[in-house]
Parts: sequence; C-alpha cells; structure tokens
Amino acid sequence: QVQLVESGGGLVQAGDSLRLSCAISGRTDIIDAMNWFRQAPGQARELVAWIKWNNDRTYIKDSVKGRFTISRDNAKNTVFLQMNSLKPEDTAVYFCATEGGTGYYDYWGRGTQVTVSS
Repeated sequence: QVQLVESGGGLVQAGDSLRLSCAISGRTDIIDAMNWFRQAPGQARELVAWIKWNNDRTYIKDSVKGRFTISRDNAKNTVFLQMNSLKPEDTAVYFCATEGGTGYYDYWGRGTQVTVSS
C-alpha cells in the first residue's frame, strides 16, 4: 500500500508561483514513476508531468513546458511540482499518483486546489 498526500495549493494571481508537494508513505519499492495530474471543473483529468523514481527521466505536458518543473527527493519520499508564471487556465485540482511500470495509476492522493485569478 502507498499513501499520498498533496499540499501547497492555494489562491494566487496570474504570474505568481506555487510549489506543490506530494508526500509518499508506504511501499515506495513498487513505484516506477510519480505523476502529477490536474482536473479543472467540467473537464477530464489530464496528465501534467511525471518523473521516474529511480532515474532522471521526466515528462512535462507541452502546454506547461517552460513554466512547470517536476522533481523529487527520494530521501524524503516527496515529489514536487514547481509552477511558475501561473495562468488562469492552470486552475484545477492537482493530484499525484503512482505508476508501477504497468501503465496503470495505482494510488492517488486526494488532491490540492490551485486557483489562479486574472
């Protein structure tokens, strides 16, 4: 079992920055990659970024590339999403999720709300 807890969301103005954290507890040995998703009201959940747990490979969605960065601290079992130059269209609930090398997202956090005002 893996437990995930997101934090760091909030209400900010366009152009501001936020750093989201995902604290991981439990069986980290089953994690192949950590993922950040977001879901805006009335829209489907979308993958924003992922980072491999045991190497430096990362992925950033094109629409946020250059503004968002994903990183991890394995010693602290924490994954981060640094979000700069935020835009109103980044408003969403942000979730972290594990992926165990099967292509399935096995464990999810409850999410953290990010609201960007114009």
